[in-house]
Amino acid sequence: MGIRTFSDIIGPVFLALVLTIAVSPLRRLLVRRGVRTWLAALIALVTVNVFLLGMAAAVAYSVAKLATLLPTYQDKFAELVDDARGWLADHGVGEQQLQAALEKLDLGKFFDLLQSLLSGLVGTLSDLSFVVIVLFFMALDATQFPDRLREAGRDRPDIINALSGFARGTTRYLIVCTVFGFVVAAIDVGVLYLLDIPLPWLWGLLAFITNYIPNVGFFIGVVPPALLGLLDQGVATMLWVIAAYCVINFIIQSIIQPKVVGDAVGLSTTLSFLSLIVWAWILGPVGAVLAIPASLLVKSVLIDADPSTRWLGGLISGGQLPEPAEDTDPAETSADLPPVEDSGERVG
Repeated sequence: MGIRTFSDIIGPVFLALVLTIAVSPLRRLLVRRGVRTWLAALIALVTVNVFLLGMAAAVAYSVAKLATLLPTYQDKFAELVDDARGWLADHGVGEQQLQAALEKLDLGKFFDLLQSLLSGLVGTLSDLSFVVIVLFFMALDATQFPDRLREAGRDRPDIINALSGFARGTTRYLIVCTVFGFVVAAIDVGVLYLLDIPLPWLWGLLAFITNYIPNVGFFIGVVPPALLGLLDQGVATMLWVIAAYCVINFIIQSIIQPKVVGDAVGLSTTLSFLSLIVWAWILGPVGAVLAIPASLLVKSVLIDADPSTRWLGGLISGGQLPEPAEDTDPAETSADLPPVEDSGERVG
């Protein structure tokens, strides 16, 4: 509840943290190649900002084009409503029921939804300016942060190891989602071109973005192109779009990707879905995109950092646990372990 109260601040800051972690392998690679530390941090910062601002610009341009396209389908929408009215009347649906149902079908409501989407985009752009500023300061701190982690690890090795695991898991998750997102988006764009659906690149971009939303990203990505296919060419095209998305997106995003994500980050499919529900409620739309990294952070702090609760990791893991040794006596196993020296220090 406390995080939700300050979600307008915590959400962008956590997004900046995840993006900083995402480009940290690039910074480390440049340093190993002999690039100065400050220059490597600057290159990583420019890279992530170009990606972030490029995505925002592409979404803004695509949504603006969609806003000019939708009004041209007003007559087609009215024709579809009349056809639906006639079909329902032929199947015994009363006039009053028809009127009550059709009052809810108004293309103007889609325009209102689009207007709210544009307003939300403006708010997102203002948040992006805050994210860019936070990214700048995090990039400065990132140059010295590994040394600080090593220093802190001398006193609190469990916590530092857990936080390092969070960074590794987040990096793996982002790599997996990005690779699958590019594959799905490229195939979707090709299919939409074949079906002659307007604005195929917009729907490919939407498929790429929603790929970071666990489990339900597929449903968010299929509705707009299917609706546009219905308005542009009819029911058959809408069904082809849905069928193509089910074959491509559902198999990859709902079957293959969750298994790979679970193996990569150590979260089960059920926990990944529940993470989406919880973090979307706490942080809003950005929480849906950052659900897995946020759950990884909570897991690292509450489970991985404490030896007494680390056993819970096996219960929520999405990967395969190692096979237990056959015919092993626990007493013999414990006897083979080296003795633990008592340092005289107790940790609360």
